[in-house]
Amino acid sequence: MPQSSARLRRGATVAAMVGTLMVPLAGAPAGAGPAPAPAAFAADPPGPSPSPSTSSDVRALSPEVARQLDSAVQQVMRTANVPGVTVGIWTPDRGSYISSFGVADKRNDRRMASDLYMRIGSETKTFTVTALLQLVDQGKVGLDDPIGKYVDGVPNGDRITLRELAGMRSGLFNYSEDDDFFKALTSDPQRSFTPQQLLDYSFRHPVLFPPGQKFSYSNTNLILLGLVVEQQSGQQLGDYIHRHILDPAGMQDTLFPSGAEFPAPHAQGYTDQTADGKVADTADWNPSWGWAAGAMISKQEDLRVWARTVATGEFPDGTRMVSPATQKQRLITPATPIPGAGYGLGIFNVQGWIGHNGSLPGYESLTVYLPSARATLVVLLNTDIDHDGQEPSTLFGEAVTKIISPNHVFNLPAQPAAR
Repeated sequence: MPQSSARLRRGATVAAMVGTLMVPLAGAPAGAGPAPAPAAFAADPPGPSPSPSTSSDVRALSPEVARQLDSAVQQVMRTANVPGVTVGIWTPDRGSYISSFGVADKRNDRRMASDLYMRIGSETKTFTVTALLQLVDQGKVGLDDPIGKYVDGVPNGDRITLRELAGMRSGLFNYSEDDDFFKALTSDPQRSFTPQQLLDYSFRHPVLFPPGQKFSYSNTNLILLGLVVEQQSGQQLGDYIHRHILDPAGMQDTLFPSGAEFPAPHAQGYTDQTADGKVADTADWNPSWGWAAGAMISKQEDLRVWARTVATGEFPDGTRMVSPATQKQRLITPATPIPGAGYGLGIFNVQGWIGHNGSLPGYESLTVYLPSARATLVVLLNTDIDHDGQEPSTLFGEAVTKIISPNHVFNLPAQPAAR
């Protein structure tokens, strides 16, 4: 399989997540340094970790720590040739840090900023699975129902459960690894794909293993879950997510696009996952190929809200997004081939950090929450080009957490699950 096709698998990816860019770094830090503490949630219950809240799990975000963070982030940018990145860290009692570096647009050196819209790739999976879990709470679906109950024509559809789809243990081939899919996307990046077209790319391949046997990251799983949400809710997936997740969470700057629309202001995105292998600007690419697995758009502040909301199952106003019993099932994160990393129902746990990352051509993101310290980390960048086999979002996550949470270092390697 061509390397470019293998990399695109991450596009709406997860378990070994994110990309890099071979362009000169331009611009100095924008707005570097600690930021004022954000507004607190209405209710602040214990997080999903069994450990008691321990603020010492995260260092106080003092001016000296902020300088260390500035230096570490800029070093990753230089090493990986990342054009622009924004990093946000928030704690309830140890301060906060919001800084942006580099450029959002290489054509005019427009500065990167924390209030830009960004494509968030596989973080979409956390929203799709949340929608599914809400339907579980309503009694409309069961996690141990076979997918064949809802969608016809799925290989092993009478055996693969919704739980196995959400937990990446279905054994279904990942459509974004298909060579013909890669050619179709890169030959016409503005084209629109239907969910059935995406499934067709997957289903012409044999299953990889019997359901539940092991972990294998596959965007195909989320396309199927998106169809289940639509069928059982009677709503389009994007409409359901807006009405039942984004609106109650107050996330007004997050959207599920129906096509290539991209609100302004946004960062331009840069990738080498192209037909000719040359770096291209992807801001106008149509993310329909990611759909329920990777099409969404957001901003840093909304993702700050989402990090804690998805990790606790509770909206900012204290009402439940997902019932405690269902949330408990979500956060059972069996081991993956990646040391120190487990994957639950559309969510991972890497050394205590709970959340998801995202990558699709031109953009990467990381949104994670550390329950033991009630700390949030959000990283957004405008490239997905690997650096020495590592994804830049992971490089940033590791560099930042080595400083702020040395006992909980986000060290997610790229090779085992997303290649």
